[in-house]
Amino acid sequence: MTKNGSANPSRKMRRRGSIDVVDAKVAVDLATAQTYSENVFLFVPNLIGYTRIILAGLSLHFMSYHPKYCTLAYVISCLLDAVDGQAARALGQTSKFGAVLDMVTDRCTTSCLLCYLSSAYPNFAMVFQFLIALDFSSHYMHMYSSLVTGSRSHKLVTSEVSRILWYYYNDSRTLFFMCAGNELFFVSLYLMKWVDTPIGLGVYSPWLAGLTWPELIAIPSAFVCVGKNIINLVQLWKASKILVGVDLAERAHAREVQAKKE
Repeated sequence: MTKNGSANPSRKMRRRGSIDVVDAKVAVDLATAQTYSENVFLFVPNLIGYTRIILAGLSLHFMSYHPKYCTLAYVISCLLDAVDGQAARALGQTSKFGAVLDMVTDRCTTSCLLCYLSSAYPNFAMVFQFLIALDFSSHYMHMYSSLVTGSRSHKLVTSEVSRILWYYYNDSRTLFFMCAGNELFFVSLYLMKWVDTPIGLGVYSPWLAGLTWPELIAIPSAFVCVGKNIINLVQLWKASKILVGVDLAERAHAREVQAKKE
């Protein structure tokens, strides 16, 4: 507090890297006092995010007994993922809350589907569990490494850090293709448990005689899924190196400070 009783400005805002970091108590007070005219919770892209959550919940409700409703709700929820970002940029309503809401919704929705697939394909339960763990850990560590290095967004990856992640996050078409293909593979696996009628490709090759349409979709999308999880591994490794580098830099700085005191 200052002499006149007002809050110390240095407490409200401190610098780290390239962004301003707002004090947590100040942030809570601002969020509580926000007006209807500029309520971040009610930004259009965030409303789209809430819609995605509702649709994901409906898909989980129908997952065990109504594949059509489940698939419809799940696919629409995933497609809206490509809409909220465009709406945010077009309306000038980009927000950190929206970015995290989007990421958390993606992770939770996919993980819930993979949990179901673990029970539907018990022999591959460990594979699905590994994919859940990899997805959460790589994105969490990537997000945290972005925060501690002062980045305004987890998608702002430079080519000097990783060319793979730079191309993945900075090319919207690549990002959509990889994410959509990954989800399409998991949805195909889900539908394979419900659809067993061949689509009649046996006239072209005896190898295709018993192929169903979900299996036909699963074959090419499986390669996209593999590529997406390789990117997750790269993301996990790069984030780990960034965090270790920050640790080393802070330890070196602490030694320098200690040496000056001595």
